[in-house]
Amino acid sequence: MSVVDFVIIGSGIAGASAAAALAPRGHVAILERESAHGYHTTGRSAALFSPLYGPAPFRALSVASRAFLSAPPDGFAPHPILTPRGVLNIATEAQRPIIESLAAAAQRLGVAHRLLDQAACLAACPALRADHVVAALEEPEAMDIDVEGLHQGYLRAARQTGADIRLDAEVTSLVREANAWRVTLKTGETLMARVVINAAGAWGDVVAGLAGVAPLGLTPLKRTAFIIEAPEGVDAGAWPSVIDADEAFYFKPEAGRLLVSPADEVPSPPHDAWPEDLAIAECVERMQAAADIPVRRILRSWAGLRTFAPDRHPVIGYDRAAPGFFWLVGQGGYGVQSSDASGRTAAALALGEDLPQDVRALGLSAGEIAPARF
Repeated sequence: MSVVDFVIIGSGIAGASAAAALAPRGHVAILERESAHGYHTTGRSAALFSPLYGPAPFRALSVASRAFLSAPPDGFAPHPILTPRGVLNIATEAQRPIIESLAAAAQRLGVAHRLLDQAACLAACPALRADHVVAALEEPEAMDIDVEGLHQGYLRAARQTGADIRLDAEVTSLVREANAWRVTLKTGETLMARVVINAAGAWGDVVAGLAGVAPLGLTPLKRTAFIIEAPEGVDAGAWPSVIDADEAFYFKPEAGRLLVSPADEVPSPPHDAWPEDLAIAECVERMQAAADIPVRRILRSWAGLRTFAPDRHPVIGYDRAAPGFFWLVGQGGYGVQSSDASGRTAAALALGEDLPQDVRALGLSAGEIAPARF
């Protein structure tokens, strides 16, 4: 029977980044039920770093993650994690207040931005329709993220500092004994851990149930994405990511083609999500109202689960009713871009320390993300 300080359940971006931060300071085991890391959500991410994306706590964590993502340690990944892309948050006249609010948030966080008029919007992405788009908020320093490189970098860093990382390791029982948790796997193997870190994403409340811990009311929401050809004869590779101000759709260049999403949020049970043809068709209609982008066929489509807490903020901290049970869930669609600061925050709180100084400097408090707020 293995004895460890921390068992992390789930090897997606949340669990992997926390493991990388914790492994130098304690014996960590990561238990992943699937046969691949990040199978359900991390591996299906749209891979964009935009610090203005998401609620305030995620904005702070994303801004605090930028330094690491821009310049990770030598050997962390074979290629840069971030590459230039830029974002246009486009608006109709009725949506103008939304981008003005985004501009105010960017000012508070120190995020580079510009409010663009219609002519500048059309220059940045000529496919946009002048009869639809009147203005935009530009995030010139938004970046594409190498999600696979980032995720594997965290796992590699954790492994190199002693973490025990296991696939096909489904947890079937969590029992508190004295000052530790007995963790039983489907194989019958058991581990003893001082702390269980629940980083199970859409299955977070399920894992809590195994431990006899009250659920938080996590809601997995399915999001669809698909790939289409770029307009014929057009070099779309230099386009920014384009996001509707109400997030009714977005599109971005992807390896010479376009990745498109309806930004849908369909409540779903934890499962292996699949795309719906109707969601794709409705997205194409909305996108084409804003941009002259022919869609001859869908080259590939997929869906993933983005899991939210009731207030749509991250949940990072100990359960006050269950000693040694730590929540690291509710990353929604913002977990990749906020992963460095989220992982460091989780490690600090799991070790009984204060939030990292750079996170606190951005105005985030432990109480805003603690499970005790529910």
